[in-house]
Amino acid sequence: MAKRDFYEVLGVDKNAQPEEMKKAYRKMAIKYHPDKNPDDKEAEGKFKEVAEAYGVLSDPQKKARYDQFGHAGMGGAAGGGYGGGGMNMEDIFSQFGDIFGDSSPFSSIFGNGGRQGRGGRAVRKGSDLRIKLKLNLTEIADGVEKKIKVKRYDACNTCGGNGAKNGTSKSTCGTCQGAGQVKRVQQTMLGQMVTASTCPTCNGEGSTIEERCDVCFGEGRQLAEDVISIKIPAGVADSMQLSMSGKGNVPVRGGVPGDLLIVIEEEEHPDLKRDGNNLIYDLQLNFVDAVLGNSIEVPTVSGKVRISIKAGTQSGEILRLKGKGIKDINGYGVGDLLVYASVYTPTAVSSDERTILEGLKESPNFVPKKISGGKNIFDKVKDFFH
Repeated sequence: MAKRDFYEVLGVDKNAQPEEMKKAYRKMAIKYHPDKNPDDKEAEGKFKEVAEAYGVLSDPQKKARYDQFGHAGMGGAAGGGYGGGGMNMEDIFSQFGDIFGDSSPFSSIFGNGGRQGRGGRAVRKGSDLRIKLKLNLTEIADGVEKKIKVKRYDACNTCGGNGAKNGTSKSTCGTCQGAGQVKRVQQTMLGQMVTASTCPTCNGEGSTIEERCDVCFGEGRQLAEDVISIKIPAGVADSMQLSMSGKGNVPVRGGVPGDLLIVIEEEEHPDLKRDGNNLIYDLQLNFVDAVLGNSIEVPTVSGKVRISIKAGTQSGEILRLKGKGIKDINGYGVGDLLVYASVYTPTAVSSDERTILEGLKESPNFVPKKISGGKNIFDKVKDFFH
């Protein structure tokens, strides 16, 4: 099922200001909030959908990519999703919990910008990883699946990620009683003021470790090398960034993994130049072939093809090979291969060749004349693209 347009999901137009989008998201999120719609899978799906939409449109860089390339440009085809659609509920709450504010009827489930677990602790998210991926034009033209090796922090296999020796259970922090925060009550002129700060004993985790894991030394994670399969959609461009949710680093002693950010690097093709979804090839045409016509091979992203050069081809003429370019990233067709004919003029000739050319010099057919139709090269190019 195709994703809905993010602006449609939030009920705003493309020119909506950040505050307007935030207000629209808050309204929709409250409407479909899981606490308001218990055991309602449809409402949960809607909640994730609006969170995904807001997660993209509230980020200037993501919004710019979405406006230019649509859903495909956001990395949905790179696996795992790129917003609420690829997250679990903890991911969404950890990213957007603070948008409801203290006055919201749902504010009690949030803390420090993230959803609270048992004891009121916010769910932590690990750091993102960024890699560069080189692709050639052939891979870009049709899309490709790549398997890459990535070094990332993953949950410790020995302790299961909790940092305790052999995965033994941790003890509830005696200072904060598992809340992860210490509250202090102060008497002021305006009455009592309650302040909360991170518990100094457990550093906000709500639990303590009696004996640390011998492998990860209590971090609950270890550096590992993963082989990750990445599906790259057709039509990506240089410097475009895709993302894979949950393929980044795992935080210390558990939480939500970060994302893997894939930056595309487009390798230069030896013969073809890219112009959007079109490809350009500069054909150096033999003078005799230009005069008499011929069948000539030209390169494409999928191999060589043979084209017909008509007799009397002029330097600067453009031949279009439809559908031999790059697939559009949003699925709007395929670009073309534009072959620019450049008639080659020899810089040196033999005495025999000179004699032949001198004999043709005064021939009526070799006297330059204006091409029928009266259009110059600029008119031709203008007509070609319109």
